[in-house]
Amino acid sequence: MQKKKIALVLGIRPDVIRASILIKMLKQVDEFELVFIWSGQHYSDNLKDIFFRQLEVPKPDIELGAEGSNDAELVASIITKLAKVFSEIGPEAVIFLGDTNTVAGCIAAAQLNIPIVHIEGCMRSYDWRMPEEKYRTLIDHLADVIYTYFDEYKMQGIAEGLNPNNIVVVDNLIVDVLNEFYFTRKEYYNNLTDQNFFRDRGIKKNGYYVMTCHRRENLDCDSLQNIISLITASPFPIFFPAGYRTQSMLLAYNIVMPPNVIMVDPVGYEELLCLLVNSRGVITDSGTIVEEACVLGVPSLQMRKSTERPQVYDVGASIKFDPALPEEYPHEVIFKKFKSLFGKKWEHNLGDGRASERIVNDLIARVNNRDFNRHKPDNYHVRIDRSYRDDSIPST
Repeated sequence: MQKKKIALVLGIRPDVIRASILIKMLKQVDEFELVFIWSGQHYSDNLKDIFFRQLEVPKPDIELGAEGSNDAELVASIITKLAKVFSEIGPEAVIFLGDTNTVAGCIAAAQLNIPIVHIEGCMRSYDWRMPEEKYRTLIDHLADVIYTYFDEYKMQGIAEGLNPNNIVVVDNLIVDVLNEFYFTRKEYYNNLTDQNFFRDRGIKKNGYYVMTCHRRENLDCDSLQNIISLITASPFPIFFPAGYRTQSMLLAYNIVMPPNVIMVDPVGYEELLCLLVNSRGVITDSGTIVEEACVLGVPSLQMRKSTERPQVYDVGASIKFDPALPEEYPHEVIFKKFKSLFGKKWEHNLGDGRASERIVNDLIARVNNRDFNRHKPDNYHVRIDRSYRDDSIPST
């Protein structure tokens, strides 16, 4: 009997992290053939292949190699290439994860009337400057099934008119990943972080901050200058694995790193975990890293105006710095509060580590039963005012 094909489209390294267990579980489902498609949004070894290796994720079945000199060209390339692939393989459904340029490829699936599944749906920062916010909204309103992390996210989707019957709460995938790849392998990570690990990087255990910075709204000249001004005031050295686009913008604006910052190229997942758990905290604008830090018991300082992940604030694991409002609090005050989080204990509220299992079980049932209906619930009504029509005018 021919297996039912399910397509999974990913494009950046956080996607690989979150979907790592899900991919392996779907590959083991006898009645499914999972077609893993990589958009090409992240393409270098330290942004892509090393994550496949370290997370033991099977390599993509199809690499689109999408490219473009700007977002519009990249998205157009992804949609065009996906439309051809979907037409050829004829999947029962297409899965997208997150809120990047890659998820705009859902337009290709929608045009072909292929059911769309969105993992990490209904998250909202309500900050329309963020391209991610636009992509989240786009795919959620095209999706046939949405897997969301929390009840509050589901309520956000319902408030936008999304069908509650098609929104499934599953918990946060990052808990599954850390349970499998960190907490069950702590001895392995302890062995990695010997004296040479810290000496080779010019840092001391529990004596540095980790930093990442990549968001579009933080890469304009003013925001970057404000971020540099903040980290210059850090009481500890900062180890900064910087993405290539961030490095390019720093060069373009002639921004020089302060002497307390060690900037390196992006690192693999195992090295990132080693850096996080042995630091005093992480300074970041990454949504994934603040969740990882929260689960690992590592404080975070978020360089964000607003976030789609408020749970880390709720448990007291994180504080905020808005690069658009740098004078809101003096830098010394920010770091004093940030330092106070080191050694603090909290219980994370991100899930029980079974999100991947819930998604796979629900997806199997929906595919087998072709349960991708888009009908609205019984209490959903829309009234259209047609009083402007003049019925006396004969139709032509």
